Amino acid sequence: MADLAERIQSAVREAGQSGAPLYLKLKRSIEDAVQAGVIRPGDALPSERDIAAKAGISRVTVRKAVQDLVKGGMLVQRHGSGTFVARPVERVEQSLSLLTSFTEDMARRGMTLRSEWLERGIYAPSPDEMMVLGLSAKESVSRVSRLRIADGTPLAIERASLSTAALPDPMAVGSSLYAALEKTGNRPVRAVQRISAANLGSVDARLLDVPTGVAGLHIERISYLSTGKVVEFTRSIYRGDTYDFVAELRIGGGAEDGVSP
Repeated sequence: MADLAERIQSAVREAGQSGAPLYLKLKRSIEDAVQAGVIRPGDALPSERDIAAKAGISRVTVRKAVQDLVKGGMLVQRHGSGTFVARPVERVEQSLSLLTSFTEDMARRGMTLRSEWLERGIYAPSPDEMMVLGLSAKESVSRVSRLRIADGTPLAIERASLSTAALPDPMAVGSSLYAALEKTGNRPVRAVQRISAANLGSVDARLLDVPTGVAGLHIERISYLSTGKVVEFTRSIYRGDTYDFVAELRIGGGAEDGVSP
């Protein structure tokens, strides 16, 4: 880390000579060190106290530079562990025209998938679940909530609700919810998804290993059987820095719609 300390000290001298904000120069020196490979993905930064002492600047200045880099995704902070250079995250492109499970989608990409269960059981339905799934207050709902991790990177939090008629035993769900539904003849054939921007709260941000308040994607999916009956109500949170959703659009009113061009 000697080279990093030298870069920081040089940045401090330049800032004093140029009148530029010190925290911006410090931020740039850390960025340059990462890009030059002086500190690599996964490496820990010296503590704010050490950086401040070696550079002869205040910890407030160091903290502001580091927080800017955390917000930008170059650094990550882990409670009780310190600040680290973020590992590059490969973006995932997903088509909005296909109804597939997360497991199937990751398998097609050759990615290694694992899940951490957050909730799995049978509960009294919430008002939203009753309305979407068509349940009465006396009926029960099966919930399966998981943190989805691909190639070691947490990508999404899925919180699915289904009637107990469609999923009588939530504990029977393995890696794929749709595989479990297929066994009972309740795999959906179509779905409506609503995607909106969201700033991640502290709980979801901690699970996804990103700073609180960063941009994410909130996806609400309502899935249907061939009969038109709703079978699945899922609300998911995706990391905004890992997912691109792609839809193919066509101009209406052309020959394909039965109208002469």
